[in-house]
Amino acid sequence: MTENLRPSGAHSTDQDPTSYPYASPHGTAYAGAAGGYPPPPPYAPTNRRKAKRPVALLAAVAIAAGVIGGGTATLVGQFNGQDSAATGSGGAVNGTTVSQSSKGTVAGVAEAVSPAIVEIGAASSAGKSTGSGVVITEDGEIVTNNHVISGAQQIQVTLSTGRTYTADVMGTDPDKDLALIKLRGASGLKTATLGDSSKVKVGEEVVAIGSPEGLTGTVTSGIVSALDRDVTVAKDDSGSSGQGQGQGRQGGGQEWPFEFGGQQFNGDTGEETTTYKALQTDASLNPGNSGGALINMNGEIIGINSAMYSPSSSSAGSGSSAGSVGLGFAIPVNTLKADLDTLRAGNGS
Repeated sequence: MTENLRPSGAHSTDQDPTSYPYASPHGTAYAGAAGGYPPPPPYAPTNRRKAKRPVALLAAVAIAAGVIGGGTATLVGQFNGQDSAATGSGGAVNGTTVSQSSKGTVAGVAEAVSPAIVEIGAASSAGKSTGSGVVITEDGEIVTNNHVISGAQQIQVTLSTGRTYTADVMGTDPDKDLALIKLRGASGLKTATLGDSSKVKVGEEVVAIGSPEGLTGTVTSGIVSALDRDVTVAKDDSGSSGQGQGQGRQGGGQEWPFEFGGQQFNGDTGEETTTYKALQTDASLNPGNSGGALINMNGEIIGINSAMYSPSSSSAGSGSSAGSVGLGFAIPVNTLKADLDTLRAGNGS
């Protein structure tokens, strides 16, 4: 079977044009005069079929765009210098979200979260101590351990930029070894994103950031070694180890006394103690890390570092410690989130 192909409106001369009647606009049959051409049909079927292809193509493109839309939006945001944290609902600001290219790496987590980790210097009549803290609001609310600031008469906070602020205690919860302090006159600070510690699993990679021995912004990494460890620490500075039991107060020599498994480590916790469920990690922690962040590989805070075991060095003779042996503990972040309203209300302060 053959088909006579020709342009629209053209007809072969060997056919009688009068044999091609068409309906006129008024509903009457029309026959062209001899040698003439019939009027064109109201629409061209071939054109109609061709018109369907772009519609189908557009539909396919729309579906493809829907599939890759998230990635496209991310790329557009990166090219425009936008950061998804700026519009997020978690209270984070630019600089706290791990970039797509660095996600899941220690370097990516460190770059994103370090700006929200601070060094805390607490001074009292017994001396000075150094700890760490996590910025959770743009105007300077900082979470740390109660034992970092317990008994302090003055608190100085140093940001990752080197800028220093004076801080006041908003509230403390000695039973959970948590405290909330507030910087004076701060604004526009980069904040950390609080995660969900109920989703933490043994073996997950984690990053710890703090100021061990005053070395601001020190980054270490490891894994979650265990969950729900019972850790006992002193509730305040009334223990026999003296003030500043948590941070190696200058001249005092005490470093994070705590009890675990029925034994005391790093000194005497005293008579007033509290026990909490902790995350255990082998990320290296040292005096000064207390109050700092334990972070998952998405850049979310999953715990507040609170205690570490550091066996005494037999050769030191001066009471110094041998350093981290991979036995550290952190207060789960869900404990902190449940306690924030109490801390902000100033209860226990």
